[in-house]
Amino acid sequence: MCGIFGVMDKRRQLMDGSSIRQALSMMNERGSGEGAGYVAYGIYPDYRDCYALHVLLDNTCESKAVVDATLGQWGAIEHDEAIPTYDQPNLRKTCTPWRYFFKPDATLAPGSASPEKDIITNLVMQINAAPNGAEIISSGKNVGVFKASGWPEDVADYYRIQDYEGYIWLAHNRYATSSPEKWERPDPFNLHDWSVVENGKTTTYGTNRRYVESFGYQCSMSTDSEVIACLIDLLVRRHGLDINLAIRALAPPFWEDIDRMPEAEQKLNRALRFAYGSATMNGPFTVVAANPDMMVGFTDRGKLRPMVVGECGDRLYIASEEAAIRAMEPGVESITRPAAGEPVIGRVAP
Repeated sequence: MCGIFGVMDKRRQLMDGSSIRQALSMMNERGSGEGAGYVAYGIYPDYRDCYALHVLLDNTCESKAVVDATLGQWGAIEHDEAIPTYDQPNLRKTCTPWRYFFKPDATLAPGSASPEKDIITNLVMQINAAPNGAEIISSGKNVGVFKASGWPEDVADYYRIQDYEGYIWLAHNRYATSSPEKWERPDPFNLHDWSVVENGKTTTYGTNRRYVESFGYQCSMSTDSEVIACLIDLLVRRHGLDINLAIRALAPPFWEDIDRMPEAEQKLNRALRFAYGSATMNGPFTVVAANPDMMVGFTDRGKLRPMVVGECGDRLYIASEEAAIRAMEPGVESITRPAAGEPVIGRVAP
């Protein structure tokens, strides 16, 4: 199945994308050559106060006009340009990657606890759900997603990933099971602060999607990772759960394990299961997610997909394979394999 990789520097020291490219390529046997992607935090310091919207345009003129008009209704475009790319012989170009640096008008979301993020969420859902030839694949501050249909090396070279420097990186090598030609289908999936890469398949996709859409989200990509990104945003930002509780709601212990817990723990876990039963994810999966302040990894309750964790100095690594970590950090100081259902949470220093 898919190969996933994440690295975080706890002191926000920047890493260029060349070593991330090398790490992901170590897991090529986990992909099918039909999708790969990268996301990095900290790459747009000159526009850190703007939301960086990465958009895939089917038709540069017509699709861009639709995006321009929609953004103009919700705020101001500070700058926009084609994302620099370099043709690769093994990569069939089907769209034009574009980026906007956008400031939403918070007065257009009165009464919201986080008006800018609500506006960005609505923008992403509105544009991606419409048949307009445009897909927003990245929508956070000082963060960017780069993905396409191809092998990890070809996608990295197409976007010149080595030219970007970030303090958190996620990467994904897709084993395509449907829609192999669509550039928007590979992970990572992003919704403003949060980005997600996943290895596996949730058997509760339909239930999870219906649940998150009952809160106003629209999921148009028909893939698990899009739903997971929305679920995390819902639980953490809108419902105010700590990330530990959010993970426990998404991948809770079995009932028989809860029954053996101390009474206080039983009450907490029962409450989470009753409140968020429709958000519970079943099936074989490993998820690595990040926002500007942390990187987290968690598996299904049976750990049917691998997760390897490495630590070296200020850096935390999470990957499908140890070889990927050692490709970037040959002298890694610690390698662990967390138990099923045991989350890994790394936080950036204040």
